[in-house]
Amino acid sequence: MEYLESSMTVREEQTAKAMGSGDLPVLATPAMIALMENAAMRCAAQLVPEGCTTVGTRMEVTHDRACGVGAVVTARATLTEQTDRVFTFRVEAFDEKGPIGAGVHTRVSVLRDRFLAKLANA
Repeated sequence: MEYLESSMTVREEQTAKAMGSGDLPVLATPAMIALMENAAMRCAAQLVPEGCTTVGTRMEVTHDRACGVGAVVTARATLTEQTDRVFTFRVEAFDEKGPIGAGVHTRVSVLRDRFLAKLANA
């Protein structure tokens, strides 16, 4: 089973108050999700052919516990299924005190140039 981790130290600009997703100085849910997605993207990047990348298409997570500025947060993405171009990951986030969130993330492999060309023609 493939997995990869990404870590960060929570900064002021990653708080709910700074990001506008809440009014408390704690890790914002969007920042936690971005870290989870980064781990999944990096894991999938090892599995796609040259010229391809993956894009996130679905994220279902819970944010179960708050952590403040200065906390070190790690996200783990574990590949649970790969079907053709679709990658499904179990994503988890935790700090030094334990779990803070978990869920499922789906990514799809695309040809990088073709994907960007569609944007230019839209």
